[in-house]
Amino acid sequence: MRFGWHTFAACFLLLVSSLSVGAMEPVVEFQSFTFPPKDGEPQFERKYLLYLPKTLKTNAPLLFVLHGYRGDARDYMGEMGMNVQADKHGFAVCYPQGSDDAEGVPHWNARLRISQTDDVAFLARLALALQNKHGLNPNKTFVCGVSNGGFMSYTLVAEKPSVFKAAASVIGTMSGTTWENRETCKAVPILQMTGMYDEVVPHDGSMSTQGGWGGAPDQEEIIKFWSGLAEAKEKEVVELSSKTTVCYYRGGNNGIEVWFYKIREMGHTIPNKGNAGFDVSHELWRFFRRF
Repeated sequence: MRFGWHTFAACFLLLVSSLSVGAMEPVVEFQSFTFPPKDGEPQFERKYLLYLPKTLKTNAPLLFVLHGYRGDARDYMGEMGMNVQADKHGFAVCYPQGSDDAEGVPHWNARLRISQTDDVAFLARLALALQNKHGLNPNKTFVCGVSNGGFMSYTLVAEKPSVFKAAASVIGTMSGTTWENRETCKAVPILQMTGMYDEVVPHDGSMSTQGGWGGAPDQEEIIKFWSGLAEAKEKEVVELSSKTTVCYYRGGNNGIEVWFYKIREMGHTIPNKGNAGFDVSHELWRFFRRF
């Protein structure tokens, strides 16, 4: 099923609206990062939130959490639950804020056609700056994202695997351009959570190519690609809950794994105990902590 751009944007707006609880009072203030300019261009600032738990130690992991289209990083800091996991397990969490696209909408440019923003360079340089400033582990820097943030997570590990060592996409997929250039990808751990009733980012790969969003095949083919890169030799299918099946692809080179969550009857929304039968923050860190 194909959807036009206006339907696509409206559905993303509904997703962000569902995350708006507490958005009136930010958890912390945004911090500024001066993005290094290209030759002849002026400097400009980007914003991010950073959570450093009291349990943080030197050389701790760093996790990036990317919001969805039209999103606000403050909402995701409050609603994704990753700060709770950070307190328990002692890692830093960065919530960057996307810049406006050509229509003035906060987004991540996962090699799309809706802006000229170089988010790959911004996020990679921000990761390196945070590693240096806070003594975080460059070999344990990961990225996860929701919807448009999931697209961006794939693009980051496709283009910057030296910086981002593993990626999780929650109700996202690969953009058309990132898929088209997949021959340059290296094997990295991948987690994908997909709602089988999602009409915004359909699991069958039928998303419109307008704006550069669609173009990747069905999610099964994408998972086959990443597990094939890793040369994963083992497949285990587990019923995580009455609503969710997980396919684990293990035994890959250097211990790389690919996890694929298929959530029955869930649409384009963030998984939770009610609609998926699991805690999304717990599952995300259960994945990342293996690497």
